[in-house]
Amino acid sequence: MVGKVQQKREALRRKLIDLGEVRIIAGGIDQIKARELAGEAGCAVGAIYNVFDDLNELVMEVNGRTFKRLGKHVQEAVRAHPDASPVDVMIVMGLAYLDFAQQNTPAWRTLFDLEMSTDQDVPEWYLAEMSQLLGLIAGPLKQNFPEMPDSDIHLMTRGLFSSIHGIVLLGLEKRISAVPAAELERMIALILSRLGASIDKI
Repeated sequence: MVGKVQQKREALRRKLIDLGEVRIIAGGIDQIKARELAGEAGCAVGAIYNVFDDLNELVMEVNGRTFKRLGKHVQEAVRAHPDASPVDVMIVMGLAYLDFAQQNTPAWRTLFDLEMSTDQDVPEWYLAEMSQLLGLIAGPLKQNFPEMPDSDIHLMTRGLFSSIHGIVLLGLEKRISAVPAAELERMIALILSRLGASIDKI
């Protein structure tokens, strides 16, 4: 009996994550509403909170899938350029990140719209997904600067990600401080192509 109850809980959990993913892909985190999800899932609103602590937990599950899709998109772009130098690999990754954000804007935005911080009890699996994504940047950085301490590689990885993310975010939001959308690819490539020369002077 306990096994059947657990199976039903897991089935409902997966169904709600699937429904949540569809909603986030279509319109972002604002589309996650308990009553509407319950209606689509054919369950009571209270049943949602029997399988999730809160809606943030559901969003995190969807974000986990988005991290995987983003990582796969970046890795496929890199595999298409097997002879690229480490700096060129980072350019490829930066452009792939931009492409994913353009093609999946609501889901991409939800990765950062979820209200949470390192002060909260963030699940280990969620931190691992983020670390795996950042690890894609750390690889070519370490290749290009083999003598750089791991602590600096760690810092540089996050600095590069923050820079490219900021360019993409401002560009897609069409802020006044952003570069025109048509120039986003050139801006990313220009910044990363100068990486080798600038790092040597640090």
